[in-house]
Amino acid sequence: MNADGNVIRIKHDVLYEVAKLAFAGELDAKRDHIALELIPGPTPKFRCCIYKEREIIRQRVRLAEGKAPGPVDDGNIIQVISSACEDCPISSYTVTENCQNCIGKACINACKFGAIEMGRDRSHIDASKCKECGKCAQACPYNAIAHLKRPCKFSCPVDAITYDEHGISIIDKQKCIRCGKCIHSCPFGAIGSKTFIVDVVEALKSGKKVYAMAAPATEGQFGADITTASWKKAMKELGFEDFYDVGLGGDMTAAYEAEEWAEAYGEGKKKVTSCCPAFVNMVRLHYPQLADCVSTTVSPMCAVSRLIKAQDPEAVTVFIGPCLAKKSEVVDQKIPGNADYVLTYSEIRAIMKAKNVTLQPCENDDQISSVYGKRFANSGGVTGAVLQSLKESGHEIDAKVYKANGAAECKKALLLLRAAKLPEDFVEGMICDGGCVGGPSAFNDQISSKKNRDTLISQADGRGIHENLNHYDMDSFSMHRE
Repeated sequence: MNADGNVIRIKHDVLYEVAKLAFAGELDAKRDHIALELIPGPTPKFRCCIYKEREIIRQRVRLAEGKAPGPVDDGNIIQVISSACEDCPISSYTVTENCQNCIGKACINACKFGAIEMGRDRSHIDASKCKECGKCAQACPYNAIAHLKRPCKFSCPVDAITYDEHGISIIDKQKCIRCGKCIHSCPFGAIGSKTFIVDVVEALKSGKKVYAMAAPATEGQFGADITTASWKKAMKELGFEDFYDVGLGGDMTAAYEAEEWAEAYGEGKKKVTSCCPAFVNMVRLHYPQLADCVSTTVSPMCAVSRLIKAQDPEAVTVFIGPCLAKKSEVVDQKIPGNADYVLTYSEIRAIMKAKNVTLQPCENDDQISSVYGKRFANSGGVTGAVLQSLKESGHEIDAKVYKANGAAECKKALLLLRAAKLPEDFVEGMICDGGCVGGPSAFNDQISSKKNRDTLISQADGRGIHENLNHYDMDSFSMHRE
């Protein structure tokens, strides 16, 4: 098992233990036993000692309960597990064996902070004095000083990660777009997200009408024989009132966003999509002057939640998918009628395991979405659905769309838009490479799941977007954010 595999296994074990104790009503009484059960000792498995390993488990338990891992909570759903982060190298610059211990000492002369001193065989960098300016590395004639880029900081698309004087990573909430890229990039498993596991378990136990809603990216993640009917069966076994494929929400969002696009096109205005919450966070936090360009149409998740709540005012809605930023859409964006809770695939699987419920092969006969809504999960899928809706509604516009696939492309598109140099009329923004199917909490990689996904979607009928929506009372709720 590779390092990331070890991290994932530990995370899943914690989620399962928390879900199991929550169902049994024993979480308060046995919370402290989780660390002892998972790390029995007497020898450590991965760290310096069993005491550090147990402390990391305790902090992971707090995350699983929806709390910050430490005493300070800044409200961000993405959190640093400090006891695990301590294992990461403090200094970003290190002297390698290429050092010739030369007389010139260009590195020492270049350092303005007195952080470099001579050693017996090579120069040495004092991490407590180093300011990471990189002047020593630039000055060394042998390229003997290496820049160790922290994986978490290097992976962040918006430079939201720094670290303190003790080497502990710090996530700036005012910059973080909650995309989750840093979580799986950390080889020490030192970054995680808060979960709604306990909230969902308590809602299921309370007898409330709890509805499950699975992201369009779900099809194909778990094999070609695991269908939306498979999910409906499993969720009802867990105690959910009903199950919805959020591909239906894709149809809803596409239809209403198409109307926005048509109106904006006629007025010469540019619009960006609103379905990816990490992309919306990027606009909101880093390009606030473009806030008016964001579509006012709600995301597919919110659309289905509002539909359910219009039909059942007492409903509790739970979204399931590969996206961590969806938690932010609920917690930070606070859109009325949105999902009450969000679970990743690993979190719903922990709940299922706690109740001994598994996904079983079922016939692919539970279609409530058009193919266009199902393809919302792929990069370019939103564009395809909106253009199809425009075609169905008879809008004759020659819309040109910038399909921003991944964080770098999203930044490029927004920079062009801010500088009034974007040639396209609209921007489809997907922070994750490949779209939602490439989300940080995807169950399977894109290549492995693509064949399964294509097989399942090919079995869907040819219903149009508006034809599909005729089966629902779209006037019973609003499709706009406010």
